[in-house]
Amino acid sequence: MSRHALREEVLEANLELVRRGLVVFTFGNASGYDPESGKVVIKPSGVPYEQLTPESLVVTDLDGKILEGSLRPSSDLPTHLALYRAFPGVQGVVHTHSRYATAWAQAGVEIPCLGTTHADYFCGPIPITPAMSAEEIQSGYEWNTGQVIIRRFGGIDPLLTPAVLVAGHAPFCWGASVTDAAHTAVVVEEIAHMAYLTVTIRADAESLSDTLRDKHFLRKHGSSAYYGQKS
Repeated sequence: MSRHALREEVLEANLELVRRGLVVFTFGNASGYDPESGKVVIKPSGVPYEQLTPESLVVTDLDGKILEGSLRPSSDLPTHLALYRAFPGVQGVVHTHSRYATAWAQAGVEIPCLGTTHADYFCGPIPITPAMSAEEIQSGYEWNTGQVIIRRFGGIDPLLTPAVLVAGHAPFCWGASVTDAAHTAVVVEEIAHMAYLTVTIRADAESLSDTLRDKHFLRKHGSSAYYGQKS
């Protein structure tokens, strides 16, 4: 992907978060990664979304060295970089403080798979990380946020479970592109809202059966998927 094309895609993903009501003021950020060039494009820190242009986005390498741009990158850049380094195939990361997903994160509770809408996208709960230690918070906080996510995903395929709740914080989502990551962020918020309403109506609501969960997930994912049209 050309440098300009990646800038345009990252800008569009950031603006999509605004259009979908997932960010307030300057909350949240989206980045894209081009493995061929090794470049990461990310939203600048604290800049209102309505002021963003392709040229205002910041370009760094995987070490966080600024290659292009006069503005400071998002303070969450180290978390994005940690995920790109650890999760092969991930080329887009989105972080929001969307209301319902963040509420689950603040409660320290994973989002259970209660229905088929959830199962269409996630074959099981949306995981939550353990709480970070005082040492992790006080030194290298954003990088260590990435590390607690990575440790939580030991034994979990991040491409099949492309989101996490960071305990006490908010969701991070990712995908094969920043467009995919933004789409997942929208889905996560909708699932979080549905799950909240479900347990409010019935506190002892049970998770979906494995059979029904797997059926819905595999209709859309994997070699035997049959949902939608052939590309």
